[in-house]
Amino acid sequence: MNKILDNGYYDFILSNSLIPSYALSENITKLNNEHSLLHLAQTNMQACDLGLHPYENFPSVYTLASSICTENPNTASLSYQSVLNYMGLGVVIGIIDTGIDYGHPAFQNHDGTTRILSIWDQTDQTGKPPAGFDFGSEYTKNHINTALKSSLPLTIVPVTDTSGHGTAIASIVAGSRDKEHSFTGVVPQSKLAVVKLKEAKDNLKQIYFIPERSLCYQESDIMLGIRYLLNIAAQLNRPLILCIALGSSQGGHDGRSPLSSYLDQLIRQPRMGAVIAAGNEGASKRHYYCYSHVPPYCCSFDIKIGEDDRMFTMEIWPFPTGRITLELYSPDCEFVSSLYTTVNTCQKFSLLRGQSSVWINNIILEGSTGDQVIVVRFNNPLPGIWHCQVKSEGNEPFSFHCWLPSGNLISPDTYFYHSDSTTTITSPGDAHVPLTVAAYNQFDNMILYESGRGFSRFGEILPDVAAPGYKIPCALPGNRYGTLSGTGAAAAIASGAEAMIMEWGFIRGNHTTITGVMANRMIIRSANRDNAWFYPNDIWGYGQIDMLHLFDQISAFS
Repeated sequence: MNKILDNGYYDFILSNSLIPSYALSENITKLNNEHSLLHLAQTNMQACDLGLHPYENFPSVYTLASSICTENPNTASLSYQSVLNYMGLGVVIGIIDTGIDYGHPAFQNHDGTTRILSIWDQTDQTGKPPAGFDFGSEYTKNHINTALKSSLPLTIVPVTDTSGHGTAIASIVAGSRDKEHSFTGVVPQSKLAVVKLKEAKDNLKQIYFIPERSLCYQESDIMLGIRYLLNIAAQLNRPLILCIALGSSQGGHDGRSPLSSYLDQLIRQPRMGAVIAAGNEGASKRHYYCYSHVPPYCCSFDIKIGEDDRMFTMEIWPFPTGRITLELYSPDCEFVSSLYTTVNTCQKFSLLRGQSSVWINNIILEGSTGDQVIVVRFNNPLPGIWHCQVKSEGNEPFSFHCWLPSGNLISPDTYFYHSDSTTTITSPGDAHVPLTVAAYNQFDNMILYESGRGFSRFGEILPDVAAPGYKIPCALPGNRYGTLSGTGAAAAIASGAEAMIMEWGFIRGNHTTITGVMANRMIIRSANRDNAWFYPNDIWGYGQIDMLHLFDQISAFS
């Protein structure tokens, strides 16, 4: 079996400069010019492999950033086409998600041929992988058109979307017009290139104490998907807009993860844009912040653990000047203490009552940031209120952020008391230069309660803008239509807006060297700003996307 698929191998993200010179080529998968995967065989995998191997080498896990409603939409699609004559002509929309129902009319031309350039299905090992990759199956436009003419299309192109999330996102950005259902995507003349992600490896789920049946994806596969989409756009010499409707609450929320850094580099290049969902953790009560500035320099907080959450991880990130220790008290007052920090450490604590165990990695130098991080992993925790006490090891003022997992990785019954809704934007929405998009209800003009909120851990301005994200009409598998809500839906709308700018700039020759950074700034400058708010702020960023205002501004100098 290919090592990238084999659960007997860990996939470690390493800087290319750190790849051992003796490493065999079959143990290495290139991600980009900065990072590669090292596939390392490991027998008797166990929780303290995190500690034996550095935290930063394990890929983060990502969850979906929108929720589907299967009821038929009762409102027309959002569209600028009645006023703007920009429909994404010549632009490639890159979707990295759960797959796509390629047979849906939303992805077909008037003559029944496909508008999808290619699909890389990472989950399908029956076909030929894309050039430069050694797993998954690639299906080109010709394959898809042949399948569409067949009575058994899945025997030719066996790509499905059991979740429906990828189909919904792709249709909001680029779905074909359907008068019967009053539906159209934002840029229905653009082309689609799709990556269907494989699920995160079981060994990665085990390291992060994620329930086996939880749907999530790993950072390295997303990065490989980006590399694939770049190749597709380069072959055609077309602009590419990446729409990433996934997010993770792992890491330092500072834009330094391998995926965030990759996106930062890419969109500084001509004809390359990336739009990212801000995540839906704003109302989940999964973030806690404390600043301790008076002796005895300690901070206490409580976490409520629900009955259904048998495995999960919590991360504590102090600011660089702080050096902290952690004490935990279970609901029946058993005591766990991690007093000492080391570079790589792993401590297991077995509680006397029940089956509860706690693993603590108190890491003084996390590799990507140089900061301290405490990773706490719970197995069969006693339901109820757990008390946490953080103390300064140096007897000085300190502050820290604490996050629980995103999305479906834990239930709503596990949360922090006295939680803080700020600093809840998920990665890679914390990247510095891509367009990070919050979501609002376009019917009452209010921000969605769950929309992720800024800023980053170090105060960088996030989100950039907000876009409509409540019950957005979309296509669903099986030739159905429904609605999508959340910041993933908002990111899809914003991706269409960015595609319009790329069409104006590169395709129509108004600014042939336009970059994603430039497009983002154009969107930010033209955003609608309510006089009731100060801008930028941690809820709306620089305001609401306003494409009509943007093209009014453009017409003044084009």
